[in-house]
This record gives sequence, structure tokens and C-alpha cells, in this order.
Amino acid sequence: LSYTISSLHFTAFAVGILLVGLGGGRLIERVGRWRALWIGASGMSLSVLLLLAGKTPVLTIGASFLMGLVGSLILAIVPSALSDRHGEMRAVAFVEANLVTSLVVTSAPLMVGWFAHPIGNWRLALAIVAVAPILMYLGFRKISLPTTISTPQNQTQTRQPLPGLFWVFWATIILAVSAEFCIVFWSADYLENVLRLAKADATQAVSFFFVGMVLGRMAGSRLAQRFSAPHVVTASVLVASIGFLAFWQARIAALGLGGLLVIGLGIANLYPLLLSLTLGTASNNTVQASARATLASGVAILTLPLVLGRLADAVGIGLAFGVVMLLLAGIFLIIQIAGRVSPAQERMA
Repeated sequence: LSYTISSLHFTAFAVGILLVGLGGGRLIERVGRWRALWIGASGMSLSVLLLLAGKTPVLTIGASFLMGLVGSLILAIVPSALSDRHGEMRAVAFVEANLVTSLVVTSAPLMVGWFAHPIGNWRLALAIVAVAPILMYLGFRKISLPTTISTPQNQTQTRQPLPGLFWVFWATIILAVSAEFCIVFWSADYLENVLRLAKADATQAVSFFFVGMVLGRMAGSRLAQRFSAPHVVTASVLVASIGFLAFWQARIAALGLGGLLVIGLGIANLYPLLLSLTLGTASNNTVQASARATLASGVAILTLPLVLGRLADAVGIGLAFGVVMLLLAGIFLIIQIAGRVSPAQERMA
């Protein structure tokens, strides 16, 4: 597959997320968080099975679309539920929830590589994923999710537009998710074509990024309790930038893998902390805000990996990867500006 055709899988996934971001909030309010959560989980299982059965790009891209359309209900439900349950401690909760996610995600490229080498069929890794929601349901079906108390004030707030500061932080989510998914989707190709690793080894090497994210979120859970979210975000961007420059300029595999690890350390806490800042502007209107935050993820996944893929086809994967540095710089600038605007708004209030 060409870089462009490969990136269409993420594009289809993102289109599904966009649709949930636009209308998912109403669906969740209609059927309830708990039922919508399991609809999303079972939808992911079905999508994986379709991906396994697909033998042409049309089928595999279609399965990716279904993943985004149904599975991303989880993205809209979990943050709002955590925000309602933990209130001012939502930043810590988001980081710790994403730490658990990172521990699971780290196994994905490892499993693909393990099954590809001795058995010769990487699809077995996806087959294991297909049964995971069934096991989750058996283990967690009796757990309850917090519900927002329906009051006239909350209903009025739901109908009101989200504040301007929400959309400022919403833009940083787009940049952060774009940077993360560009690394996830294209770093294996970069390692293979620029640093000359074998394809299976390059795929496994992406785990360095995920290991960095696990370590970063372990540290981030502590840092979020001691420092404000904007300060931790600023430090994270600087760490990610240093790691990216080392990765991007590397000409030997060891330095590139070390840079990939440091990128993971920095990027690890960007999404959960920026999501916390975004939902923190929405008061009790967390369902709508969380759905709109999911929309930001969809926009990011829809555009940037595809843009990077087109650039890679045109100028090569090495030069095209510089887009990630621009994304990190954008986050840094917006956070510095928002940090000055927010106190001014509080004084006016």
C-alpha cells in the first residue's frame, strides 16, 4: 500500500469519530452512559472481526470507519464520567486512566511482532483484542457510572454554547492528538526507511514510544497533584520537542529509539491534561463538552496523518516528519496565551 492509502484507514476511523463528536452527546443522554459504553465496546469487537476478514483496502478501511463510529462512544463517555466523579481532581484521574490505557496499548506492537516472527500471522494479535470486551463485560457489568443530576439549571446550561476558552483548549487537543497519532502511525515507516530497520523490528520498536508514555504518565500522576496543568503541559511539550529532535536527526538506530522513548515521555500527559483543562471550562455540561472533545480527536486523526502521508509521498518520510515539531510548537504558544487570558477572565467575573 502507498503512504496515502495506508493513511486512509486512520482517515476512515476519524470520520467515524467526527460523527460521534457531532451527535454522540445526544445518543449518550438518550440511552444512558452505561448502555452506550457497552455498545461502543461490542462495536469495537465487531469491527476487529471485519478487519480480520477483509482482504481488500475497501473492506479494511470500512472496518476502520466502524471502529471510529461505534467504538469512539467510549471516548465520549469515560472523560465525562471521570470529570463528574472526581471534580477538581479530574486532571489526576485523566492521567491515571490514560496510564492504564498506555499499559495495554504498549502490548499492541509487541504482539504484532511476536505473532509475525514465529507464526507468520500478525492477525492473531487482533483476534485476541476481539474477545477483550466480552471479558470486560463479565468483570465490570455490575459497576455503576456517575450520572449528572437533571435540574433546570443543568438543562439550561446544556442548551447554552460552550465558552470561548473551551474552544481555545479544544484546539490544543487537535494539535496534541495529531502529534501523537503521527508518531504512532508513521514512526515504524520512518524507522524502516530512514534508519533501515527490518519491517517487523520497526513495528516492535514503536513500543519504545509507548513505554515512554507509560513512564511519563506514572510521573504525570504525581506532577498533576503538585503543579498546575498548564505548567505540566509546558514542561511536557519541551521534553517531547527534545526527544523529537533527537529522533528526527538520528542516523543510527540506538539514538532514534532513545529519541522515540523521550517523545513518549513528553507526549504522554498532553492529551489527558489538555482534556482536563478543556472540560474544566464547561462546568456541569460535561456530556456535551466531552463529545466535542471527541470531535477534536476526530479532526486530528482525520487530517494530520493523511497530510503527513501525502507529504511523505511527495518529499519522503524523513522531511515530512518535521510536521510534528510544528504541532508541538503550536501547543506551547496556545498554552502560554491561554494562561494569560484565563486569569484575566476570572478577575472580570
